[in-house]
This record gives sequence, C-alpha cells and structure tokens, in this order.
Amino acid sequence: MKKSKFIIWIIITAILSSGITFSFLQFYGVNQSVDDGDPFAKLKSTYEILEKGYYKNIETDKLVEGAIKGMVNSLEDPYSVYMDVEEAKSFNENISSSFEGIGAEVQESNGNIMIVSPIKGSPAEEAGLKPKDIILTVDGESVEGLTVNEAVLKIRGEKGSKVKLVVRREGVGELTFTITRDTIPLETVYSEVIDDNIGKIQITKFSESTTEELEKAIADLQKKNVKGLVIDLRQNPGGLMNRAIEMSQLFVPKGKNIMQVENNNGSKEVYKSENNQVVDLPATVIVDGGTASAGEIMAAALNQSAGITLVGEKTFGKGTIQTAQTFKDNSSVKFTTAKWLTPDGTWIHEKGIEPQVKVELPEYAHVSYVNPESVLKIGVSSDEVKSAKTMLKALGYESLNEENSFDEETEEVVKEFQAKHKLTVNGQITGETTIKLYEEIQKKLQENDTQLEKAISVLKEKME
Repeated sequence: MKKSKFIIWIIITAILSSGITFSFLQFYGVNQSVDDGDPFAKLKSTYEILEKGYYKNIETDKLVEGAIKGMVNSLEDPYSVYMDVEEAKSFNENISSSFEGIGAEVQESNGNIMIVSPIKGSPAEEAGLKPKDIILTVDGESVEGLTVNEAVLKIRGEKGSKVKLVVRREGVGELTFTITRDTIPLETVYSEVIDDNIGKIQITKFSESTTEELEKAIADLQKKNVKGLVIDLRQNPGGLMNRAIEMSQLFVPKGKNIMQVENNNGSKEVYKSENNQVVDLPATVIVDGGTASAGEIMAAALNQSAGITLVGEKTFGKGTIQTAQTFKDNSSVKFTTAKWLTPDGTWIHEKGIEPQVKVELPEYAHVSYVNPESVLKIGVSSDEVKSAKTMLKALGYESLNEENSFDEETEEVVKEFQAKHKLTVNGQITGETTIKLYEEIQKKLQENDTQLEKAISVLKEKME
C-alpha cells in the first residue's frame, strides 16, 4: 500500500472508531496548486474548486458576500462589520434620520449582541432594557453568530408591531421583554429650565443635526437668563465623531485639546478647539454606563480642557474610531481606523471614564423587567413578583416584604394601587396595571433623580 493511501486509511479508521459518521467521502484533487506570491490565490482557487465541483449551482454574488464577511469578521473587532445593501440602509438611517424599531444602540461583544444604550423616550428605554444587557433571542430565534447588523434587522420592524427579546443581565439572569416598535425620532437634544435659573440640556446621540440642535438649545436657554447648565449625556451611545468635536468646541477655549487620534502607524493627530467665544456659563456634565463613544469624547473634552465636573457613574468605554466605505451597489464596510485618546492622551477603551463625583440612582431604578403580558397573582413566585413589589414599596406601599412570592398582602396592596389610579380592581399585576406601575416609577425617578440633584448641587457651588 502506498504511504498516502495508508495515511488516509488511518484517518478514516480513527474517525469511524470515534463514533463520527458520514455518508460518503471522496478524496481527490490533493495539493491544489497555489501561487505563494499572490495572497488571494488560495481564495480564487477555492472559488474555482466550488464552481467546478459543488453538486449544486452556486451563486457567485453570495459566495463573494460570504468571503467579505468572513474577512472582516476575522479581525475579531466588534466595531468592524460588512453590511449588505439592507444592513447599510439601516445603519445610515440610524445616523441621519428617524426609523422604526425599538430604539437601542447595540454592538458585538465577545461574540454576543450587547445593548450599549437605549435611546431616550424609546420603547427600549420604557421597557427597561439596560446597558450591557446581552440579547440571546429575537422572537424565539437565537442571535448567536449573527453580526450586529443582522441582529438589528431582526429587531427592527414596522411601527405598532411587537418583538420579543430574551436578554441576559449580569447578576440577574435571563429576562424576557415584549416591546412594541415605534418611530424613533430624529430629535437628539432636549432642553428645559429647572430649579428656577438652571438650564438642563440632554443629548441623546450624535447625529447629523445634533450640533445645530445644541446651539439652538443653548441660545434659547441664554435668552431665558439661566445662570448655569447641566449637560446630561446619560444613555448616550455616541454617533458621529465630527459632531462631538464641533459640540465640544462650544465649551473648550481656543487652542486647548479636544481629543487625540492615534493612527495604525503610531502617529498622533491632536484636535484643538478653534472657537474664540465659548459658552460663558458654569456647567456640570452627567454620565453613566450608557455614555459611550462620541458621548465619552465630549465628556472627556469638557472635563479635561474646560474644567467641567463629571457627575454620575463610570462611562461605557469605547475608544476606537470607525469609518464606512460604500460600494457601488450601496453595500458598505464599516471598519476601525484608529484609537481616540482624551485630551491628556488617555485611552479609555474598555475602561471608561470615572466621574469626579460618583452618584448612583436609587435601587428601584435597576429593578428587573416585568412583562405586561405576565399575570402576577396569589400563588405566583418569581423575580417579576419581586421587581413589582420593589416598585410598589418605592411608591409608598411600605408594608410589603421583599420576597418573590405573591401573597394576600400583596394582593391587597395591588388593589389599593389599582383603585388609586382608576384601574380594574382585581388584585393582579398584568396589562394596564403593569404599564401604570412603570409610569409611576418613572415619575418617581424623575422626582428623585439623585444624579441630577448632585449635578445641580455641584453647579450651584460654582455659581456662587
């Protein structure tokens, strides 16, 4: 027996003895010639092998798309992805216009699809999705192995339709969310006068129109003679880097660093403020674990180069820059081009930015999700029951214990809550009762926003 045949015989014998089965295996075309001088020769050769030998007709375009995706995925960079025509369209809508979906920024993280941050006022935020939640399934289908854009296409849908997500939350376990999709608006800056003479500006993301919106918000507040500003960057997943630079320049004096960019060859570019007239008002900035990317660029710039205090919790930690290259068929590849550094040269990637004044929200701000479709009643024991009781206690029903069982005392409290809010009084937490419970807890959080209160307190010290 020739040596090569003997080796093949040993391999087949080993496979069979291990219990692995297959219907038939034919060996042919050994040692396909590849030109070592051409790095793509092996790829071309593989295509030729499949084109000639595969038992079905192959779709060339599909093979090419798969090869490109595999090439980009091999970078093992969650921010570098190939997007087909539909995925590219979805990506562009997210930056420049309104779209229909649940309103949550997601990214790939260690092979998982992870929530970066829900958008302010979105169905995702109202449902209770949190930064760092890992999406496991969408409408019963696993998202394992999907790219970010493939997962987004499954999550998005027409306004009014529902999507069911199962997520894994650290320290909690698996949670199920049924979310009604809606139109996610273009508006990204919200402003109001609070505490008599303080202007509050919330920036929800950095899109095409955000700089203009911020300039208008500041001008409107100045006309109202505010004495200071609180800039709220919580739950801001980022967006366009150039907008973050433009917006930071409104507060950073001319000549001071806004950020640095470290290219792949190690060289650095320093972006400095070119603004002669910065906003002449004391300010504080609120951040949290949902503040990411462009939101972190602005937070770091205002802190390190304009002396503005950061209040809240550690930020997300995304310190890389991406660009998108569009092909003639409108598909595109988004890839990481560089690291971005804070004005003093710190790389915050996977570390985040620690605020100078650390403040957490009340415990009930972090309760697990209660599905309005669940029926919580006497005899039910679950984490949803515990979450509902935590919210009821926060709303003043102090007699409740913190166990996860729904008992007679819980039923009486629920009836009292339902009667107060003119709901059907049946002692069960489901449907409109669950929704009202969330509405009331959101009002409570707005009234007891410990991070905002501290930001105002710090600001007033500067205003004195």
